[in-house]
Amino acid sequence: MVSREQKRGSLQEKFQLLRSITNSHAENDTSIIMDASKYIQTLKQKVERFNEGPTAEQSSSEPTDPTTPMVTVETLEKGFMINILSGKNQPGMLVSVLEAFEDIGLNVLEARVTCTDSFSLHAMGVENEEGENMDAEAVKQAVTDAMRSWLG
Repeated sequence: MVSREQKRGSLQEKFQLLRSITNSHAENDTSIIMDASKYIQTLKQKVERFNEGPTAEQSSSEPTDPTTPMVTVETLEKGFMINILSGKNQPGMLVSVLEAFEDIGLNVLEARVTCTDSFSLHAMGVENEEGENMDAEAVKQAVTDAMRSWLG
């Protein structure tokens, strides 16, 4: 039979684990749970944005030249959401994009890529620890430059 102290110790270990996972600095259990709830809501919002993909507005502004990629970068709480759309896929395009991420010190945490007839990349990335601070415009410029040099 498990004693009350063992159950309490196990519960405290679980609260400490939850505290560390959610980066909470709270001391009491209620605050840890509140921080975890906020953290889960933030994650849900990120997943929704990631799953939305291109919006109707982005689709209508797609370039007429199918080989010209459209690059959008959104700043997240800790990192960036990068979307690249091109009406035509060409060999080496994905490699070029990934090399651009590496060159600017961007670690890709999650990505969804389609490279059949068209090219579509939706990626969530964060800066390297030792990397310089970068903004969304710098990420967009680096990816756009890499795509231009690859295409031409």
